[in-house]
Amino acid sequence: MSDSSDCDPLIIEKHTANLRHGFHAWPTLTHGKMPALGDARWTSDLILATWKQAETGAPPTNGLEYRIGASGGGFDLLDFNYSSQPLDQAIEPDLSLLLNRRAEGHRITIPIPFYGGGMSFGSVSEHIMQARAKAAHNWHTFTCTGEGGYPPSLVPYKDSVITQVATGMFGVREETIQYAPIVELKYAQGAKPGLGGHLLGDKTTVSVAKMRGSLPWVSLFSPFPFHSVYSVEDHKKHIAWIKTINPEALISVKVATPNDIDMVVVGSYYADANIIQIDGSYGGTGAAPEIAKKNIAMPIELAIPKVHRYLLSEGIRDEIVIMASGGIRSAYDMAKIIALGADGCIIGTAELVALGCTRCANCEWGRGCPFGLTTTDPQLTQLVDPDWGAMRIGNLYKSYATQLRDILRNLGLYSIRDLRGRTDLLKYMADPND
Repeated sequence: MSDSSDCDPLIIEKHTANLRHGFHAWPTLTHGKMPALGDARWTSDLILATWKQAETGAPPTNGLEYRIGASGGGFDLLDFNYSSQPLDQAIEPDLSLLLNRRAEGHRITIPIPFYGGGMSFGSVSEHIMQARAKAAHNWHTFTCTGEGGYPPSLVPYKDSVITQVATGMFGVREETIQYAPIVELKYAQGAKPGLGGHLLGDKTTVSVAKMRGSLPWVSLFSPFPFHSVYSVEDHKKHIAWIKTINPEALISVKVATPNDIDMVVVGSYYADANIIQIDGSYGGTGAAPEIAKKNIAMPIELAIPKVHRYLLSEGIRDEIVIMASGGIRSAYDMAKIIALGADGCIIGTAELVALGCTRCANCEWGRGCPFGLTTTDPQLTQLVDPDWGAMRIGNLYKSYATQLRDILRNLGLYSIRDLRGRTDLLKYMADPND
């Protein structure tokens, strides 16, 4: 695993200064509150704490709340029943996660129980994709291309990059499927289930259009669903198509959280998927429509235990890997969703917050993000150096790993696998200040 030692200190200083220049109030924010920054889920404390972790590789010690937000529900009202006999501090609980539990296929194990979710070229800059890929490579985990294609700059990190095949088939090529140790079939996104993907014309620059095989400055919409898949049998043929191109790849299936999510997952199991990514309603960037996020999909903390219980009853729980995404903001969220029944987590927004995202929700319009994150503007893109970004994301991973081990020690558990489905280790707080 890597730390910041391989990143030029001058690059770090330059780009930290660039981003901080955009945060006009940040010198005082580190010592106070700013309610206008963020929202109830991503509070000002949580945003600043994530930024701080990306600087230091450790949880903040200045009083910022880095564990929960202020939503008044979900993860923010869950806490742990810690053991009366915690493990010795010298013990290092095992965080590794096996990503293929079927009898056939490659065994891929990652040393931490999380990886980066799909963010497509066009929705974010190529520099962000490079930063995420390099961080994943340094930590021997993964990041995902999203549905916008596979920029050549990611090829050096291909062993850590998941190729996504989504309904619009943008940028999908035989060689990019062959690069991938894992291929992700994206059937739906929790932030906008039933709507498909969308990239408005302002962000479809010449380079984005070339990568996606489309016209510049034209809005691009992915259909819903794959119009070749309307049954488990069709789904199985879809997976077989990927396996024909790349027989070695593991198959991940990304789905949203409808009421029958348990049946959807069982269908994917019988279609021969290795990993099911269950994407809850809290995910997505500021480009996702609020009406969809708040009214269609099920929150991830409700979907995961439903799926876990059903797979147990079917006797197949240990043959499929369930990854939770869509609202995972912190190491504590990760531990809670694993206790609710997931095997691991997939994160996205937290990585952007580590690079300067303030949750301003300007992701889709005009030049997009003023901090060079969710933008395709050639000038704004230069604000984020990929090496600097990789260093910060790696530091965030380091902090998360430290916190997960602390949680396991305090629960008396030797492995993250021992936490899966342990709802008895969770408690509900009527008041998070209790």
